[in-house]
Amino acid sequence: MFERIISFSIRNPLVVAIGVAGIIAWGVVSFRNLPIDAVPDITNNQVQVVTLTPALAPQEVERLITIPVEQTMATIDGIMERRSVSRFGLSVVTLVFEDDIDIYWARAQVDQRLTEAKEMIPPDAGTPMMMPITTGLGEIYQYRLEVDKDHTAMYDPMSLRTIHEWMVRRRLLGTQGVADVASFGGFLRQAEIAVVPE
Repeated sequence: MFERIISFSIRNPLVVAIGVAGIIAWGVVSFRNLPIDAVPDITNNQVQVVTLTPALAPQEVERLITIPVEQTMATIDGIMERRSVSRFGLSVVTLVFEDDIDIYWARAQVDQRLTEAKEMIPPDAGTPMMMPITTGLGEIYQYRLEVDKDHTAMYDPMSLRTIHEWMVRRRLLGTQGVADVASFGGFLRQAEIAVVPE
């Protein structure tokens, strides 16, 4: 077979030259249209449900929030994997769907079951919410606010959380490309209004 190819190539150099030129042209066109990314997105279909709950220990977060959310989401078709993280004041449930499932269909299914999950969670424990569509490279930065030794008396955990919510978080959300800023920790400032009926 190789002898035939070699003999054909020797007898027909013009055809071989045109074929090689065509392959080179096709390669150049393909290379120019090739999407090149420094960090390619290899993210699977995933939907995240996040619940911020101030002042609950990780064990309570798991028992009161994470497990009920996981149980309500377990009936959705096409889930390949279910992961969860329960931290102080934060519950994150990640649902990984099969690759052929439309992400918007998956989000609609999760959204329908969020109502049921909210009913299973105590009212003062937080509200589960679906995170915006992002890639697996989306959570790229974690930070914390700290006070230097000279100013520890001026800032307590509540004032740090207030600074974060009203200044840092708002500026970060105004940055192009930032979908969300999830904050947890510290103490959330609350105002209680008592109405005196007359």
